[in-house]
Amino acid sequence: MSLTLLLDLDDTLLNTNLDVFVPGYFQTIGAHLADHVAPETMLRALVNGMNVMNTSEDPAQTLMESFDAAFYGKIGIQKQELAAVFDDFYDHVFPTLAEHTEKIDEAAALIDWALSRGYRVAIATDPLFPRKATYHRVRWAGIDPDRVELISTFEHFHFTKTNPAYYAEVLGRLGWPDGPVLMVGNDVDRDLAPAHKLGLATYLVETGTASSSTFEAGRGKLADLRPWLESTDLSTLEPSFRSKDAILAIMLSTPAVLHGLTTPLDDSSWRHEPTRDDWAMNEIVCHLRDTEREIHQLQLKLLLERDGAFIPRPETGIWANEREYLNVNGTSALAEFTSARLDMLKTLKEQDDSMWSRKARHAIFGPTNFLEVIGFIADHDRLHIQQAWKTLQSI
Repeated sequence: MSLTLLLDLDDTLLNTNLDVFVPGYFQTIGAHLADHVAPETMLRALVNGMNVMNTSEDPAQTLMESFDAAFYGKIGIQKQELAAVFDDFYDHVFPTLAEHTEKIDEAAALIDWALSRGYRVAIATDPLFPRKATYHRVRWAGIDPDRVELISTFEHFHFTKTNPAYYAEVLGRLGWPDGPVLMVGNDVDRDLAPAHKLGLATYLVETGTASSSTFEAGRGKLADLRPWLESTDLSTLEPSFRSKDAILAIMLSTPAVLHGLTTPLDDSSWRHEPTRDDWAMNEIVCHLRDTEREIHQLQLKLLLERDGAFIPRPETGIWANEREYLNVNGTSALAEFTSARLDMLKTLKEQDDSMWSRKARHAIFGPTNFLEVIGFIADHDRLHIQQAWKTLQSI
């Protein structure tokens, strides 16, 4: 059975003395830009930018975009004026911070073993750093970044690790793989608890600090992970996405995943159909947009109006040809889907727990309730992200 393995970086794959590393990072970047920005101003702007990233819930704005708006607004300089200076810093100065870290002998060997077993491996590090900085840190751990399938960085991700939507975005960027998933990390608050809220199994890497968590599937040193996995029935690590937290996280992540997957596409790639029977990316996005606006919004309205509502599910498969989705601008359709989804999420978050247990009757699934009907929307999202991911693999 295949496994999707999500691995934290700092103090999981790489020993990082954060009490020294973070001040060292602030000091070196402040000194490097001192000719352009006073170090005190730089520090305040960096902290402000990181705070904004940690609270961002905008699926249409990458963390880099959130950071840039907060950071450059504080220092009063345009980004392009400092682009070369930042590149020089991350190319030549940031690597000196490796002295504050230490390899964990088992890290590279663990990844070699996981890949040899056919497992899918992603480094799920908090995407608070640029790609260059993150890839440096992965190499400090003795790991070739090109060997793993995904590494989260602030250029491409929309949420940080305190948000369960981050973990949904990671899985979405992997095409929402079927089968067991395990999140491995040392930080209960940022690595394990949000992943657990999404419905993922977790493994706590013990680093000497006592933890009061009780929900992880396993715990031990990183060296213990391989034998633990070898002795574990992987079917017990199958995720469950049926909770309210999981459903909302998936729904928030879907437009973020689509933005991440489609940003590099040109017009011909948007219109690429793997076969004549498959949908192109713009057809997939148009389907999601119109289903959200015309089906899901109607279902939500009916659920809110009364207990025991009948929930219709009209046939939407014919819309692609009828509405000529292939000729629609995909970027515009994605913006419209994102807007409609955020409207729905706003309404859902306003509902108390009693609403989420309200009874209903679904045209296809029969007796149901509010939670399950909204869960069908999250399932629909995951299905079409899988479809989109496979479409992009064929380009």
